[in-house]
Amino acid sequence: MKFKPTEENNHPGHNGQSHFEQVGPWDPKIQNSIHKLIEQISPGQPFEHSDVVTEIMVTALKAVQSQITRGDLKLLSRSIRELRYAFKIFKSYRGIRKVTIFGSARTKPSHPAYKSAKLFASKLAKNGYMVITGAGPGIMMAGNEGAGPAASFGVNIRLPYEQHPNKFIADQPTYIDCRYFFTRKLIFVKEASGAVFFPGGFGTLDEAFEILTLVQTGKCEPIPIILVDVPGGAFWKSFKKFIAGHLLSAKRISKEDMSIFKIVTSPQAACDELFKFYSNYHSQRYVGDRLVMRLQNPVDEKQLAYLNKNYTNLLESGRFEAGSALKEEDNQPELQHLPRLIFKFNRVNNGRLRQLIDYLNS
Repeated sequence: MKFKPTEENNHPGHNGQSHFEQVGPWDPKIQNSIHKLIEQISPGQPFEHSDVVTEIMVTALKAVQSQITRGDLKLLSRSIRELRYAFKIFKSYRGIRKVTIFGSARTKPSHPAYKSAKLFASKLAKNGYMVITGAGPGIMMAGNEGAGPAASFGVNIRLPYEQHPNKFIADQPTYIDCRYFFTRKLIFVKEASGAVFFPGGFGTLDEAFEILTLVQTGKCEPIPIILVDVPGGAFWKSFKKFIAGHLLSAKRISKEDMSIFKIVTSPQAACDELFKFYSNYHSQRYVGDRLVMRLQNPVDEKQLAYLNKNYTNLLESGRFEAGSALKEEDNQPELQHLPRLIFKFNRVNNGRLRQLIDYLNS
């Protein structure tokens, strides 16, 4: 799952400026010293993103100017360290789709939900996917056991009880340890091409609402969000009933938002839903004010006419257009061959956008 770039997400304040303090031009001598440090760390290997590293370091130095407390500094330092390490671990696997599996840490191996999660993860691994779990017991262990260590990531959270890394991921190079929930949650979402939920407690519901909110508000790319009930179970059916009865009926969400998630009752159905999502849709990015949707198959004239008749409520202006890679996408050569659907998305109706993806996959 990709988060939208910062420059697209910083909404201007009343004065037209970002609410965030800009790094801006700082003392040239300090910036020059930072550049020299970067060169020393990576001698003979030019680093093309040194400007961003400079911003990070200048931001850290501004903490001195701001005189923030030691506790705040430690939080800032630790969170950057955790994220930096996680990005390093995931870097070598960026070309592989990954699915984050959520569910109760208290689910026993004998429980149907454990067996279901294990089988689901096994099917994913056999189809070339990797899984991400919270590295703990219960459903998390089922995911790591089913996929196997070679196709697993584990992102653990340090707790005074309950949460210890399970034996299937604890000694693996893809095991990551976090102190903060917010860094762990970011990793779960940022690296995932899908999110699959089995019955769980507060943490599972927290993650479910978090990801539903991110997709609904367009803060991340659309991904399949799949809720798995065991046969005869009603955990997620009750969840949907609550949402329909207390959110949808009161118009706190739109009807299209109910399309963001799907409920299934078997590991195979969960796999089918996930694979269907990527059967034609591949990914998307913004180029200026245009949303560029990459597909496996080109949109033909009949489909284009249907979109321009039935999905106009997604448009800020203009029409849907079929095309190829834009010049601005030259920095992603591995995706150049994919056909595109290009339009000016209003960035509001993300539930309807999911329905568009479902149409293109049908």
